[in-house]
Amino acid sequence: MDFFGGESAHADQTVVILHAKVAQKSYGNEKRFFCPPPCVYISGHGWRVIHAVCLVASRSLHHRLSLSLSFHVSLQLFACAKSLFISDQDKRKHFCLLLRLFLGNRQEVGSFQSRMIKVISKPSQKRQSMKNADLCISSCSRVALFNRLRSQTVSTRYLSVEGGAFIASARQWTAFTITMGRTQDEVEDEERRLLHTAPLSTRPPCINTVIRKVNKQHAILDVDEPVSQLHKCAFQFRDDPQAYLCLSNDTIVQYQVGLPLILLPPDSMVLNDGACWTIIGVEAVEFTFNLGLACIQAPVSPFPVITGLEVNGGGHVAMLEIHGENFSPHLKVWFGNSEAETMFKSPKSLLCVVPDVSVFSDGWRCLRRSVTVPLALIRLDGLIYRTSFSFTYTPELQPPPAIHDVFISDLQLSLCAESSSTSRLKVKLLLRVEMVQHLINELPGGILLRFKKRL
Repeated sequence: MDFFGGESAHADQTVVILHAKVAQKSYGNEKRFFCPPPCVYISGHGWRVIHAVCLVASRSLHHRLSLSLSFHVSLQLFACAKSLFISDQDKRKHFCLLLRLFLGNRQEVGSFQSRMIKVISKPSQKRQSMKNADLCISSCSRVALFNRLRSQTVSTRYLSVEGGAFIASARQWTAFTITMGRTQDEVEDEERRLLHTAPLSTRPPCINTVIRKVNKQHAILDVDEPVSQLHKCAFQFRDDPQAYLCLSNDTIVQYQVGLPLILLPPDSMVLNDGACWTIIGVEAVEFTFNLGLACIQAPVSPFPVITGLEVNGGGHVAMLEIHGENFSPHLKVWFGNSEAETMFKSPKSLLCVVPDVSVFSDGWRCLRRSVTVPLALIRLDGLIYRTSFSFTYTPELQPPPAIHDVFISDLQLSLCAESSSTSRLKVKLLLRVEMVQHLINELPGGILLRFKKRL
């Protein structure tokens, strides 16, 4: 059966959890709701019931909170939890979200866990350093941006994308990948790995801007320090220094900075509320599974997660150790459509025998190219867990013994056939030896095993 193509691939079911990396603690009677709110996206043709799904979320395994989540039914199911908060009675420094998913008939699909979230009291106003890297925004990380007029919760609008353009939404938000650009004059050192007030781009869509620190509606132009979680910032367009990314009447526009009515320092600009954004790091956790042809009633959880691969040995005998979480003896490792002999070591480790490359490509030893196959975990009842990892077979330059043996036997047969003529035998022998040596030098040899994470 083809697990990675055809109808099986079209039956995939995907659950994506989007959430912030940090959450502010509430004090007294106030409720600081998580901002942006945790979101759940459900997609894939494998879902048979898409209009009646019940979601229950909890902040931890011990503290459960039922939520009334609404859905926006379009190409995918969407839900957001806008009423989550942490009281001052909760002393934990970190926590995670637990999503329990049910079908309309109350059949449990499974439980899905987010990444760890750090609890903070309030945004830090101090200059951050490498010692507090977890509170800084790093280049190539995911971020969310939101705007809140006059500090009113009801006026919060999140920067999102729809139809390839920026939009402002009161419910949905987009996780942007933010990358730092460099000028030729900048020094390449470890400290610059953190996102400073330097050129950056966000995708999709992509805009080239300079991120500016905001202090009391003033964009500070000469500051150079790391950007921290929940910092106020502005995005100045590189091709037009007087223009900033701005929210205006629930639409995203370019705000043109005018001449100030009062004398200002040359290193600052006055902005309106719509051009002042709050930035926060976010996580996106994706779970993809496939029921295949089996009629599975058991929950898909605990969901196995692969965090790393380690290859042992090489050539014709190689073992692959898989590191991760939630492993069980009921899981088998599959290389593409080939099942590997799998041994359960612990809930965090699986060991399997790497299949021979000939299973995936006939005549591979005569080719100078690598072969990459996806890795999957399949439960004994037929449930397929997709992963983002793949395994690559790479040819090496040394000739394998098998190819050498084939040509030696061919040479012996030739000697027997030409034994009637001594002179012709010598000439034939020299030609055959030279030809065999030339072919052996040209053909690839054994197998150099490599693994990589699939993007």
